[in-house]
Amino acid sequence: MFGFFENEQAKKIKGHLCNLAALAKADGHVDDREMNFIITVGKKNGVSAAEVRKLVAGQTNCISDLPGNDSERFDQIFDLVDMMLADGIVDETEMDFCIMMAEKLGFRKAIVGVLVRKISQGVKDAVPRERVKEESLTFLNYNDLPVR
Repeated sequence: MFGFFENEQAKKIKGHLCNLAALAKADGHVDDREMNFIITVGKKNGVSAAEVRKLVAGQTNCISDLPGNDSERFDQIFDLVDMMLADGIVDETEMDFCIMMAEKLGFRKAIVGVLVRKISQGVKDAVPRERVKEESLTFLNYNDLPVR
């Protein structure tokens, strides 16, 4: 899928997969559940399992483009938090990585910890993704906190 002249959407997907791979590696190893999660996200976006494995292994150059709106930013941070919880162990390094990535995705530093924990609780409580998204975006808009 990823070629020399890849389009902006392909770059965003690749960047997102690279971010997921970096989170998976944050605790020192990539758990099978984490790898399966990344592969699932890749397949959902038209990326083969083989290409995802290359990204995770570092065989493909990772340059990430930031999402263009709050909805896309939320989707990326949601996937990161969801994967952090995939192995059933929340390592402090992984939590710190999610918080750092939320900042890099454009969410204000003052609320990223709350946002990550809100998403984490929603995932743990099996709240549907769209409901967590709606509540989080309402929270962000209510507080007028998105940076970009």
